[in-house]
Order: sequence, then structure tokens, then C-alpha cells
Amino acid sequence: MLAELVAGAVADAAERRAAHPLAEVESAALSASAPRDALAALAPGDEVRIIAEVKRASPSRGPLAEIADPAALAVSYEHGGASVISVLTEGRRFGGSLDDLREVRRAVGVPVLRKDFIAEPYQVFEARAAGADLVLLIVAALEQPVLAELHALVQQLGMTALVETHSAEEVERALDVGAAIVGVNARDLSTFELDRDLFGTLADRIPAGVIRVAESAVLEPEDVTHYRRAGADAVLIGEALVRGDDPVATLESFLAAGS
Repeated sequence: MLAELVAGAVADAAERRAAHPLAEVESAALSASAPRDALAALAPGDEVRIIAEVKRASPSRGPLAEIADPAALAVSYEHGGASVISVLTEGRRFGGSLDDLREVRRAVGVPVLRKDFIAEPYQVFEARAAGADLVLLIVAALEQPVLAELHALVQQLGMTALVETHSAEEVERALDVGAAIVGVNARDLSTFELDRDLFGTLADRIPAGVIRVAESAVLEPEDVTHYRRAGADAVLIGEALVRGDDPVATLESFLAAGS
């Protein structure tokens, strides 16, 4: 499944590149407004930080929410106390787009994460041109030299990488490229099975000074409490927010659970 998702994202990027060559997108990236400081936004504090996600669907859960106005949803997330807004830009299985990212960027003042299956420099330049402040890099999807190249490019463009891991080996690989934010995804991207305790088994491998993010398996406030007690500085939440009727109240309950 992961290989299929990466291949699809790369194929879609190739289509966009045919219409908008690398030189054009690179120029737009370099002339975009300076990125917001994601490290400051997610810095450890008395309360857990929340990365709130704009997410219409997923391969494991199918359709989640229509989200006709991603910008309005993002504004409600910001009002609810989210520190970062994550926007799914993968179109085939998640129903997202770079237009969603652009709309969200114009609407909110907090940092914005491009969440996609990034595998080549063109996609990183696209992210910056569209206004992203962070870019997701999935260790399991990338050979180490490519991971290092993409991480360096993200930094060169002034952005920050959220480097996602699923095992002790992947955590080491993330640290080897200098990741300042390491995520542990409870969902295995090969089987799509969930293990909420995975974060706790890996958190101690992430040294002080590196922001630790727990991803997936967050449906109730108690899940945030669980991750916070295991050492999470931030928690990424998608499904629970887009399925609910009141994202502001939901976020406030999650923040209270992680205080």
C-alpha cells in the first residue's frame, strides 16, 4: 500500500510538472513569503501541542468528511487552539490537493504542514510555493540518501520536516539526517494496523531537544492523555476532528486532556 501511494503521488507530481516545470515552481518557492516558525509553535510546554488535520478520506477508513471549505475548517482549528494545521494534499486516496493547502495558508496564522507522500525535490518546491511551513517525510518510503537530500532541501527553503517513523531503526534514520521533529505513527503503512502503544516504546529513543509527535489512533481525549504520559510533545489528530460536529469543542477537550 505504501509503495502504491508513493508511486501515485510521484505520477501526479509528474503531471503537474508537465504543466509547471521545475524552474517555474522553484522560482515561486524562492519568492514566497518566509515560512512560519514550526519549531516555536510545537515547542514543549505545559500543554500538549496539537497538529489538527484537514482530511477528507483515507485508504483504511474510506470517506471521512466532505470538507467543502478547508479554509473555514482550518480557522476553526486555529480558534480551538491548534498549534499547526496539517493539510492532506494527496488526491487519489485522501481527496486532497495543493489548492486546499493554498486556501488554508491564506486563512490561518499558525504554521501549515503539507502531508503527502513526498519522494522527490519537485514536491518540496511545490510545498513551499503553496505556502507550506512544514513538510512530511516518511522514512519507510525513502532510501536513506533520498531522505537526507529531501530533508536538507526542506531546511534550505526555510521549512521544517516532520520526519515520520514506525520502528526503532527508522527513528535512528530520522536522527541521522538531523530531524528536529520526529513523529511516530501508530498506523503501520504496510498493513494499516494500529498500535497505540508503539509511541511509548520508541519515545525514549528520541533525545531531548527533538520534538516528539504521536500520530494516529486518537479518537478520544483519553488517547491524548495516553500519548502525553508516554512523552509526546505534540499529537496529530485528523479523523476525530473531521467527523465531529464541533471541532473547536473537540480540540479544547483534547488540549485539556493533554495538560
